[in-house]
Amino acid sequence: MGNKIKKIVLAYSGGLDTSVIIKWLKEKYDCEIIAFAADVGQGQELDPVREKALATGASKVYIEDLREEFVSDFVFPMLRANAFYEHDYLLGTSIARPLIAKEQIRIANMEGADGVSHGSTGKGNDQVRFELAYHTLNPEIIIVAPWREWDLNSRSALIDYAVAHGIPVPVTKDKPYSMDRNMFHISYEGGVLEDPWSGPDEDMFMLSVSPEKAPDKATIIEIQYEAGNPVAINGEKMSPAKLLERLNQYGGENGVGRIDIVENRFVGMKSRGIYETPGGTILHQAHRAIESITLDREVTFLRDSLIPAYARMIYNGFWYSPERELIQQTVDQMQTHVTGEVRLKLYKGNVIVLGRKAEKSLYNQNIASFEESHGYSQNDADGFIKLNALRLKLYAETFGR
Repeated sequence: MGNKIKKIVLAYSGGLDTSVIIKWLKEKYDCEIIAFAADVGQGQELDPVREKALATGASKVYIEDLREEFVSDFVFPMLRANAFYEHDYLLGTSIARPLIAKEQIRIANMEGADGVSHGSTGKGNDQVRFELAYHTLNPEIIIVAPWREWDLNSRSALIDYAVAHGIPVPVTKDKPYSMDRNMFHISYEGGVLEDPWSGPDEDMFMLSVSPEKAPDKATIIEIQYEAGNPVAINGEKMSPAKLLERLNQYGGENGVGRIDIVENRFVGMKSRGIYETPGGTILHQAHRAIESITLDREVTFLRDSLIPAYARMIYNGFWYSPERELIQQTVDQMQTHVTGEVRLKLYKGNVIVLGRKAEKSLYNQNIASFEESHGYSQNDADGFIKLNALRLKLYAETFGR
């Protein structure tokens, strides 16, 4: 198969794995390599990518700014669904993969490339996420997965290869964990973190201070929502990416959004990962708060029942599947009236809801009040309780308790 491939577009980050893949692909397949780096909010990480890729053997380098598309078309739809995986993980790495794959296929089609490649390992979820998207967006494309082909079967071997070929990498044997960063979060895994009993060093974290070192004075913010999407902070409207960037700043300064979990990978094993998601954690809590007064009870129960399935679809790489799109349409229909404002206190790792309000709110203080109210008769509860108790009485009379 290798001799038939003429041109490969590689999803390139400049990190440990993809730093050596360009040279390995050139040696293995003797074809043209185009490097593609997606800017999904890595910040300064992408500055040296172009020169590094060209020096390693790429014929051309694409660096595409996808930050606004990432937040508006991928992060926000996921947040509208309140998605989280296994209680804690807000899917920061998972949600970036379908966008990167989409842009990679676009470049491959534009360049007339017949192959695509990625740096995901054969043990991880990302290989699945990338390749399911590739197969969906271009069924004819040839996929090259180096980690499933080469004999560099460990990160240490990869570092040795890089050193032998004069390729600089941001990982050393003294600091052998890897990280993946985008505008929504940053993840750390591997190396010294593979022991789930061993805690991380504080200097590893990049987006947040530790809760212990966060300010003693709380930060109070207000987030405005329209149809389930955050549109403004403290009355200042801004683009989706700018809004998330601002919340990352607020959250990071107050130690918000750190988690340390052992998760169940799609490929079958358990994996330890440490994540920082400051802005996403704030938005998750805020969205729940505005929904509490704008979303109908039964609609809320129904949507919440869909969260585990929806989250698994994203985690497992089925973003472009018909089932994910079906649930998304359902969720978005539910969000039509989720419009209003939430006030939050950020304090030493906590996101505390202080208030919520909406012009069209299902919360009726007159009815809910313990004071005398109009529109609700407490006597009505008698029949309601008796009707609900009927089957319980019949069961007890028939079978006993």
